[in-house]
Amino acid sequence: MKIAIIKYNAGNNFSVECALRRLGYEAIVTDDPNEIETADKVIFPGVGEARSAMRYLQQHGLDKVICNLRQPVLGICIGQQLMCKHSQEGDVDCLGIFDAEVKRFDAVDSDMKIPHMGWNTINIIKGGFIPKELNGKYVYYVHSYYVPVNEATIATTEYIVPYSAALHKDNFYATQFHPEKSGDIGEQILKSFIEL
Repeated sequence: MKIAIIKYNAGNNFSVECALRRLGYEAIVTDDPNEIETADKVIFPGVGEARSAMRYLQQHGLDKVICNLRQPVLGICIGQQLMCKHSQEGDVDCLGIFDAEVKRFDAVDSDMKIPHMGWNTINIIKGGFIPKELNGKYVYYVHSYYVPVNEATIATTEYIVPYSAALHKDNFYATQFHPEKSGDIGEQILKSFIEL
């Protein structure tokens, strides 16, 4: 099986690659459109800022490549956010795969720090690639922006507001949390995606 991890101007590629290796899978990290298009599974990770990340994708033609993929694609963290139509971070239009706008957390309580950083639970609300038995389990987050609950939402988390912990539409899947940093639970989620 060929797994491609998209290399762009925002990434957590090494952690994702290591998590896959622990599961017994090898992946290539690439920004080569042909390598991405011919992969069996594609992972679109991210740690970074939306405007500069979108600029890199557009300059390298990866925006069109990602939108036209037909195999299973998993966006992680900013990867999920970039799959939405617009982000308040940098006021930038994104890929438009999911019909949602990415918003910044608005802390109304001084105890609620931004970014949301640390462990929180997932509430599975629809069938998808996250095994049902992981409902209520803890996964790891680091983010200041979130995707509101929408028709593509398959799992939620609550921090300041309820928001999309995971999305699914057609062959596109996404998580706001970092499965590669979420221990055994995250590895089960990655394995479930790879086995789709």
